[in-house]
Amino acid sequence: MQVLVHGGAGGVPNEPEPRQAVLERAADAGSERSDPVDAVEAAVSILESSPRFNAGVGSAVQSDGGIRTDAGIMTDDRAVGAVCSMPNVEHALAVARVVMEETPHGFVSGEHAVALADRYGIETGVDLWSDRTRDRWEDLECPANDGAPGDELEWIRDRYGRADPDGRRNDGRAGDLDHDTVGAVALDGDGLAAATSTGGRWLALAGRVGDVPQVGCGFYCSPAAAVSATGAGEDIARVTLSRRVASHAEGGLEAQAAADLAIEEFAELTGSTAGVIVLDARGNAGLAFNSQAMQTARATRST
Repeated sequence: MQVLVHGGAGGVPNEPEPRQAVLERAADAGSERSDPVDAVEAAVSILESSPRFNAGVGSAVQSDGGIRTDAGIMTDDRAVGAVCSMPNVEHALAVARVVMEETPHGFVSGEHAVALADRYGIETGVDLWSDRTRDRWEDLECPANDGAPGDELEWIRDRYGRADPDGRRNDGRAGDLDHDTVGAVALDGDGLAAATSTGGRWLALAGRVGDVPQVGCGFYCSPAAAVSATGAGEDIARVTLSRRVASHAEGGLEAQAAADLAIEEFAELTGSTAGVIVLDARGNAGLAFNSQAMQTARATRST
């Protein structure tokens, strides 16, 4: 089993070494599995449980002070499952897998996705706040902090998504919580799987859904390649970034060339930052990003 994981594309994190250690552990855990779907879930689950990333515990906070998680998963036979806007669900990817394997649907949202998680024994009602997210939220003078959620939209207009390519926000603070979406791709020699999980972006309007749970945007898998993307969600969705990478692989490019070309096209079309990881059916791995940093880890094990 070959597994490649990422911890988001953005600025250089404050503590890259501990984050890298978690990524290495996640890749190793995935490589121990014998099925690509099991592999990506095992890897992402570890990242969702780490407060160092923007997924599960430690996720970004939306404008009303709520934390909502999204995820998507897909296999090379184009089976797909996605969930979004789930409050208090740590392992969003596990719920996306339930959608893929246990329902006739491809996408379930909000409280109904939470109910589905509960029915299949996935823990709900989890406290997703971490020390760093709580400290950052309490430092903000947000209308939601004063009990006036109706003023949220006006308040976020000049704040949401304002970061330079190096990940610095317009208020001078590091944007390390904005792009720390996590993802994994896996190949067992016969099959591929791709998965991505996130808490969204800081100061998004409550209920905002980005690229991560949208098929072909934050994740995609075909017989040619498995892809997970991270970065500026609205722009990733506009150009269906993950599908773009897979299309290049389907056209004959190896994984690295497909990733490089897709990120080059993305930058030209949007002017934004993003990153992708990819494994192709021939076992080649690719990584490309146009942000300042993107941490990844890779593990291969005979199964």
